[in-house]
Amino acid sequence: MTHMPANQEKIRTAKFQIGQIVRHRLYPFRGVVFDVDPTFNNTEEWWAAIPEEIRPRKDQPFYHLYAENAETEYVAYVSEQNLVVDESGEPLRHPQVAESFVEDENGQLKARDPLMN
Repeated sequence: MTHMPANQEKIRTAKFQIGQIVRHRLYPFRGVVFDVDPTFNNTEEWWAAIPEEIRPRKDQPFYHLYAENAETEYVAYVSEQNLVVDESGEPLRHPQVAESFVEDENGQLKARDPLMN
């Protein structure tokens, strides 16, 4: 068995891609991924504000979403463990979706600016 040096992080592959529509596993909101952090990259205050029983691990990809729920549109930061693919097929109404993405011939969202990541 090979052992990794303690200072070498395991490389993780993000499960979701930019332009993919996802929904939260626990809360009633959905959105489109517009950026991905390989591991947690927000403030300690933000992380500590999450109830401990549902607080995600920091060593996983975190996704920036143009998100929406029944009442409003907003930007969300969500751990990979709390996202699932949204298969509703419903369009997103978040105003920044149209500014940042175009729909391809297969109905998939693609970044308008290929340098956006």
